[in-house]
Amino acid sequence: MHQENTKIDSTILAKVSRQAASEGIVLLENKESILPIKAGETISLFGRCQIDTYRSGTGSGGAVNVKYAINALEGLRANRTIKLNESLVGIYEQWVKANPFDNGGGGWAAEPWFQHEMPLTDELVTQAEKVSNKAVVFIGRTAGEEQDNREEAGSYYLTELELEMLGKVATHFKDVIVVLNVSNIIDMSWLSCLDNNQSIKAVLYNWAAGMEGGHALADVLSGDVSPSGRLTDTIAHNLADYPSAENFGRTDYNLYAEDIYLGYRYFETFKPQAVQYEFGAGLSYTAFSQKLISYTVDGKGADSVLHFDIEVENVGTHFAGKEVVQIYLEAPQGELGKPARALVGFAKSKALDCGENQAIRISIPVHSFASYDDSGVTGEQSCYVLEQGCYQFYFGGSVRKAQRMSVTFELDEMLVTERLKEALAPVKAFDRMKPGTRNGDGAYELAYEPVPQRTVSMLDRIETELPACLELTGDKGIKLIDVKQGRAGLDDFIAQLTPEQLATMTRGEGMCSPKVTPGVAAAFGGVSQDLYELGIPVAAAADGPSGIRMDSGHTATQVPIGTLLASTWNRELNEQLFYLVGQELVEHKIDTLLGPGMNIHRHPLNGRNFEYFSEDSLITGVIASAQTRGLSRAGVSGTIKHFVANDQETARKDVDSIVSERALREIHLKPFEMAVKEGLASTIMTAYNPVNGHWTASNYDLNTTILRGEWGYTGIVMSDWWAKMNDPVTAGHEDVSLTSFMIRSQNDLYMVVENDGAECNASEDDTLAALQQGTLTLGELQRSAMNICRFIMNAPVMNRPLEFYHNVKHFKPLQGVDESMATPVEKGVTFKPKSMKSAIIEVTHDGLYQCDALMRYELNSMAQSSCNLNINGVIAMTLPVNGTDGKLVTVKGQQVKLTKGCYELSVETVKPGLELEQLTFAKV
Repeated sequence: MHQENTKIDSTILAKVSRQAASEGIVLLENKESILPIKAGETISLFGRCQIDTYRSGTGSGGAVNVKYAINALEGLRANRTIKLNESLVGIYEQWVKANPFDNGGGGWAAEPWFQHEMPLTDELVTQAEKVSNKAVVFIGRTAGEEQDNREEAGSYYLTELELEMLGKVATHFKDVIVVLNVSNIIDMSWLSCLDNNQSIKAVLYNWAAGMEGGHALADVLSGDVSPSGRLTDTIAHNLADYPSAENFGRTDYNLYAEDIYLGYRYFETFKPQAVQYEFGAGLSYTAFSQKLISYTVDGKGADSVLHFDIEVENVGTHFAGKEVVQIYLEAPQGELGKPARALVGFAKSKALDCGENQAIRISIPVHSFASYDDSGVTGEQSCYVLEQGCYQFYFGGSVRKAQRMSVTFELDEMLVTERLKEALAPVKAFDRMKPGTRNGDGAYELAYEPVPQRTVSMLDRIETELPACLELTGDKGIKLIDVKQGRAGLDDFIAQLTPEQLATMTRGEGMCSPKVTPGVAAAFGGVSQDLYELGIPVAAAADGPSGIRMDSGHTATQVPIGTLLASTWNRELNEQLFYLVGQELVEHKIDTLLGPGMNIHRHPLNGRNFEYFSEDSLITGVIASAQTRGLSRAGVSGTIKHFVANDQETARKDVDSIVSERALREIHLKPFEMAVKEGLASTIMTAYNPVNGHWTASNYDLNTTILRGEWGYTGIVMSDWWAKMNDPVTAGHEDVSLTSFMIRSQNDLYMVVENDGAECNASEDDTLAALQQGTLTLGELQRSAMNICRFIMNAPVMNRPLEFYHNVKHFKPLQGVDESMATPVEKGVTFKPKSMKSAIIEVTHDGLYQCDALMRYELNSMAQSSCNLNINGVIAMTLPVNGTDGKLVTVKGQQVKLTKGCYELSVETVKPGLELEQLTFAKV
């Protein structure tokens, strides 16, 4: 892993985050060129999200503590062009103060998806219209883990108050701009059915744009930046029109009947009339022309590369701007059936001044648009093939605006680009979509065909591929640094480890492990004394992907959500942004960011779509690869997740994704393959859900046959937090304790057990029992340990001083404290819930003291929180806890060295709902 200079400059990171936020804003309507706002115009702002601006979603993908966050109002006020109706702003500020933001109690994933709006009177809107030229109306939505969006008002649809707000403003203003401060696409039908809708002249998706979002919005509205974002999803007229609508949201299984016809691939093939805003759509303040100036082919057969040289010119007269060139393919239908359009290449221009042009080369390997034959209908089963016929290309500004090229790629006979073997095929029978007869309007009739089912024996596959066992040698004095520096081999190092030590290595600890940076998601590697003595350091993993989550309260930079970053269509900008995020990770002594999230937007209601990029596999893979390359340049890694087909939050730990091998390979696995092969990804997180009956953490074909065998991946694979597993051969019953199945499938690391729980096997997993029973081999366990060590040797932790985590903090007593006000340390300190935050303790004997806490957290076990314990104003430890359903639990703290005297204890709770009842100190 190549590491560049990692000295972080937070101002540069904020600047690049602001640029990304502005480039990801998608302008969908701009009638009569109402935008940008002109100097001298006064603007009236409506909607509470001008103040309560969403900067991310909820859950692990958005829980970043920040030093500051610029809301929309602050950004607009700071812009020198924009003049606001401050009287109306003042009314909103007072109303929001009296009606504060509803955070759902502050617990994990408890925040509602919308906030109630201030009711408007006709008098208020009329008065605003008299003193201003235009109105900007904000609509806000968030989303997050553990619950999907819903087909109801306040979620996918607008609320009655929001519709009334839009209606009143559109009645009294003739120029209305709608800003959608949302986590993902929402219903847009109100644009055509709202009274006085002709007054709504501009609509833009501002998304959730991180801590610099307010500035970025002002940059675009003012014209300082011309919008250049493009949709990465199709916006249909009706939710029921999405091809996955009938097979989304069940709690037992979902049939992926749409197969490869997901998003625009479906709409452009079968139902173009259902589209309101097409994939790739987005407007600019200027105009561009695109012209194909050269087409060449390098190489032969499957190794051929097509080069398209396209000249982009800014033909406008007032604004500089960036243009996105999109290339789509129409492949011959052949025996397999193909979508009418498929994105095969794209690029973004530099900022072009009026009259300026740029030649852009887009190179497309021929093998990248091959189709996978999972049925043998072409005569080449389990192969990627290019069927005979004419391959027609289109280029332009969206899937609808793309124009036919004058050049084609033709094959006189079928070409096999890659020979593989059946893997991940379903065991349940179902039918999938396929194009039928082509209609006169160019669309195809919707037909169906049976999905091929599994034919291989998983038992035979696993047993014939078992790794060799290394003979146990005992401690030979080889340290991990010896392996890294070439003085010893990794096999020799691993042969020293006992089965118990190997099993310990496969267990990560957390959340908020005291062995690593306070408040992060997990510690793994050398989490025990004897592993430390072998020179294995403890690596740290932190939640992402929109910035570093530290539940200790420490701050980091929050960047825009994944959907916005993909909407930039700018791979170079994404790489630069995450290079800077990587520097921040290094500064905080964190080795891997748990992101990017790169599942496909299979359905608009997926609550976690905001973390992901697109309905399209290519743009998902390109943007994810750019981010992981950026992180790698900084010396850290991005843990790409969730591997694979984790496409809804409802019953996310149980719902089986039943999907064809072709759809997996062409759509859902393709971005992960790109991140591995092109993005230098070295860490992967499996998903909660099963795929075709096998939970992903114990899915052999997923983690070994495809990932390791076909893609050549040598990094680590970790489970999602508290994931379940089942038998990689027979499937059947699943449980969190079945880690032997995880290791057999080559998911190396279980995330997570409780702090200090790895060595003692606190979660009572079956790894060592399976080893004794012969259902797991020593070689398999050693193989996972090798994968973990290989990662650690290339992580920043290997460059930090090797320190054992039990470095005890020493605190000195306060002077001049009234001892009569102190509680003897032996009695423990009782904290009054919600009120008492500090206390004085008296220590009568010098020594080492173990601190434990009695705590409760009202939410369920999936919720996570923590509090910081300060001694004399200095952080001593972070006390983490999962939701306890309101029951008191004991949380083990750390040891501290105290000398005789008095000490002030103070507690900082990171999230509401967490209550600390009592602290106890026992002399060790």
